[in-house]
Amino acid sequence: MKLINSVGPNPHVVRMFMAERGITLALEDIDILKGKNREGDYLKTNPAGQSPTLVLDDGSVITEITAICEYLDEKFPGDSLIGKTAEERAQTRRWTRWTDLNIVEPLANGFRYSEGLPLFQSRFRCLPEAAPGLKAKAQDALAFLDTQLAARTNVAGEKFTLADVLLFCFLTFGGAVGQPLNPELQNVGRWYAAAAERPSAKA
Repeated sequence: MKLINSVGPNPHVVRMFMAERGITLALEDIDILKGKNREGDYLKTNPAGQSPTLVLDDGSVITEITAICEYLDEKFPGDSLIGKTAEERAQTRRWTRWTDLNIVEPLANGFRYSEGLPLFQSRFRCLPEAAPGLKAKAQDALAFLDTQLAARTNVAGEKFTLADVLLFCFLTFGGAVGQPLNPELQNVGRWYAAAAERPSAKA
């Protein structure tokens, strides 16, 4: 089993998740800045041209970062970052989904359609006119999350889960591409500072 890895927040999510779970896999890097993920050899493995890709021992592949993380969580022994009970798993998946839809996607596309436009406009349809609204949407969702974090330690509850890994990696990315965390969001700021202290954050 190997993980085809690259720069960017998506592979960071999987690497941080693996570090939290104590999972070690072979990494094979691909240069997405040069568009190698959009060329023939890689497209044979992952026709969508995404990074990362988990390649299993039988040659089959798993894409989409939450699917990769859930597979690894089930496949390897250790404390789950999804949950031990149906109730815990439901809450983790609920907040992972919410984070993905309301913060991750608008934040990432806000970048792709503005600062990242020179890199992405030749690869897929970009909507530059949508970038300001998408960035604002991500900030609105963070403001809502700030109210929720007043009553709990982490995104999905008291335990650190996949939802936290996903949010941390994309907020870190956002801070590097012109979408810094609003300092007025004190609960999110407290949560982010604690997540950044975890050894897995540097994965």
